[in-house]
Amino acid sequence: MIVFFIQLMGLLRIIPLYISSPVLFLTIFIIVYKLNERNRFKGF
Repeated sequence: MIVFFIQLMGLLRIIPLYISSPVLFLTIFIIVYKLNERNRFKGF
């Protein structure tokens, strides 16, 4: 939730977009990675 606020500040040019966009990407990547890893089949 904080990352979306940071991205919004970047879009309003309060902070640079080249700082806020990678942070948003990394956060989404980590969330998807954790959700995918949890449901992985580990074998019998």
